[in-house]
Amino acid sequence: MALCSCFSSSKAQREADRLESEDARAKAAEAARIRQEKFEKSAAGRAARAQIAAAKQSNSPSKGEPVLKWQIG
Repeated sequence: MALCSCFSSSKAQREADRLESEDARAKAAEAARIRQEKFEKSAAGRAARAQIAAAKQSNSPSKGEPVLKWQIG
């Protein structure tokens, strides 16, 4: 006994909703992949990649110390 028809969806309706959600997720993933490819090809993407590579290569002697240090006095 259902109180409202919106709470008792049929099996076919649930399957249609599932397929629609799956399709929406696939489209969103494709759009994200395209945005990522465009970013990687852009100047900002190349700069970010170069910055990450430089950070990996730097052998900072103060590893683990904060970049900004407070000074009182």
